[in-house]
Amino acid sequence: MTTSIDIEAAGPNFSVEKQLDVRARTHQALRQIAANIKPGMVEEDAVAMARQVLGTMGMRKGWHRVIVRFGPNTTKDFLADSEPGIVLGEQDIFFIDIGPVYGDTEGDAGETFVFGDDSEHLKAKHDVRALWQDVRDLWFEKGLTGPELYEYAGMSAAERGWRLNLDLSGHRLSEFPHEAHYDGSLADAKLHPKPNLWVLEMAIAHPTRNFGAFYEDLLLEDQSFDE
Repeated sequence: MTTSIDIEAAGPNFSVEKQLDVRARTHQALRQIAANIKPGMVEEDAVAMARQVLGTMGMRKGWHRVIVRFGPNTTKDFLADSEPGIVLGEQDIFFIDIGPVYGDTEGDAGETFVFGDDSEHLKAKHDVRALWQDVRDLWFEKGLTGPELYEYAGMSAAERGWRLNLDLSGHRLSEFPHEAHYDGSLADAKLHPKPNLWVLEMAIAHPTRNFGAFYEDLLLEDQSFDE
C-alpha cells in the first residue's frame, strides 16, 4: 500500500502570523547587513558582520548558513564554498542570502546590490528582481506548478540574456525544520504552491562575464509592496 506524503504539511506550532512576522524581521536584517557593506571589505568579514547583525536581532540560529557573495563568487552554487579573500570593488556586485530562525519559525531572504555604474551589473540587479516578479505573477494568476514556473523562468532568463541557475530554485519554509515536511526544491514540486509556505528563488549568471545576481522571497497572495 502506497502512502502519499503532504509536502505542504505544517506542524502544530506553525502559523501564518508568525511566518509573516519572521519574514519582516528577516528583511529588516538583510537591509541592515547591506547597509554595512562597503567597497574595500573582504567577503569573509562581511559574513562575520552579518552573523553579528543577526545575533543582535535575536536570530543567532539559522536553518542555513549566512551567505554573502562578492563579485566572481556570485555565480557559485548554494553549497559551494566561496573563493577566499575576494575584496568588494568600487565597481562591483554582491548578494546576501540569509535563512535565520526566530523562535521556532524560519525566515529566508536574498537580494543583489551594486556599487558603481557598471551597466551590466545594474541590469543583472534589475533583471533578477523583474524575473522573480514575473514568475511570482504567473504563480498567482495562472496556478502553475513548480516545474512549470521554473521552465518559464529558464526561458525568460535566456530572453533577457542570462543563464538561470537551477541549483537555487526555491523550497519550503515553516516552523524549524521545514525538511521534516519536504526537503526538495520548488522546481521539483509538482503542485500549485500555496501562499506563505514556499520561497521563490531566482539566480542568474552572465553568459560570458564572471558574475551573477540573486533574489528570493516568500510567495504571498498580496505581494504588491516592496520590503
